[in-house]
Amino acid sequence: MEKDNISTFDEFELNISSNIKTFLEEISKWSFFLSIVGFVGIGLMVVVGLLFGTIMSMMRDVNAYDLGYTAGVGFFYVVIALIYFFPILYLYKFSRKMKSALHSKNNDDFESAFANLKSHYKFVGILAIIIISLYVLLFLIGIVGASAF
Repeated sequence: MEKDNISTFDEFELNISSNIKTFLEEISKWSFFLSIVGFVGIGLMVVVGLLFGTIMSMMRDVNAYDLGYTAGVGFFYVVIALIYFFPILYLYKFSRKMKSALHSKNNDDFESAFANLKSHYKFVGILAIIIISLYVLLFLIGIVGASAF
């Protein structure tokens, strides 16, 4: 028997109505705004992280243990800012590509916009899984630690 040549990914076209275009334009504006706010937040986190250890080390009453602690907190802020940078960058790229696609009716930019949105959500989803796993691990460690006493 001969099998039909049916592709698993059928090519199809979506009709984008004027309402959908309006929604997408609004989404691109809000995602641009949120990405700019995110970049500002990242910048502030880096500045606070770098200055935190420096300012705390200038205080006269700080001992060596506290210096290590403040340096650790500063380093933590910079690491969190670095992790936060990538989903914000994907969101920014989505907003710019979507705006470009809608104004120039460019399917490549349209596809790239959604690829960036997918990457944004994938990164945030994986990060959520990691954070939930850490919470569960810390909870289990807390239970084991509490039962040891």
